[in-house]
Amino acid sequence: MKIRRMKLSKIAFTTVAGFLLLGLSIQTAPAGPAEQQALVDKARLTFESYMRDENMSWLRDNLDQAKGLLIAPSVLKGGFILGGSGGRGVLVVKDAKTGKWTQPGFYTLGSVTFGLQIGGEAAEVIMMVRSQKGIDKLLTTSFKLGGDTSVAVGPVGGGAKTTITADILSFARSKGAYAGANFEGAVIKTRDGWNQAYYGKAVRPIDIFVKHAVSNPGSGELRAAVAKAAYTAQQKPRPQAQGQYHVVRSGDTLSKISKEYGISVDELCRLNDMKKTDTIHPGQKLLVAR
Repeated sequence: MKIRRMKLSKIAFTTVAGFLLLGLSIQTAPAGPAEQQALVDKARLTFESYMRDENMSWLRDNLDQAKGLLIAPSVLKGGFILGGSGGRGVLVVKDAKTGKWTQPGFYTLGSVTFGLQIGGEAAEVIMMVRSQKGIDKLLTTSFKLGGDTSVAVGPVGGGAKTTITADILSFARSKGAYAGANFEGAVIKTRDGWNQAYYGKAVRPIDIFVKHAVSNPGSGELRAAVAKAAYTAQQKPRPQAQGQYHVVRSGDTLSKISKEYGISVDELCRLNDMKKTDTIHPGQKLLVAR
């Protein structure tokens, strides 16, 4: 009888230990692809909502000048991301050769400082990457905004300014209203585990945004929404005060465009924050004079 009770106790202990181990494995298991797809879908809804918001007219009208968009549907104040406020987002990049928008990559936004307007609520955030320097930083595993990669609050409302030099512009809303958020010093990190779950294999940012080595059809609606809005912005005439632009034609080169407007190739590259080796494509707008 005593031996039987010992056996039953051993079985009970083993069962309980098994459940405990199972519980631990559930808590530490990486997120499934469904969770990544949900974030991609939320990013699309956030982006489309921004495009309908008249307070975000500057972002909408200048979207064709973006080299990339980092969309975070929910950035929390005190969200315990990297020890501070933050949230998760997806990045899409415009291919310099084709003008098409790439597959998304997953990132974490941390250490964000919010203004009083937001209180304790969550904010929707879109970061417009305007320079190649900003894109290059996002190809690394982690970097801090500020310093050699400048960030500024994006223009909001009808009286938005047009002369901006920051590498990245941030736009934040809370419950549909403007939310003050300072991203200077915020940390952006690649979510390698999420990228692996979404694409089914380990990938680096360069594999997604430069080599185009992976694809997930679930990103189609997000990329189509961004492409449509960027194309609409490209077709919209800009006020002369914003500078003179040249619309790239088939057969155009940087040298040919420079000669047409009487400026050097170096000046043309400086005006458009590009390199001499960058590829231009028909329909692209290049600033030729301020």
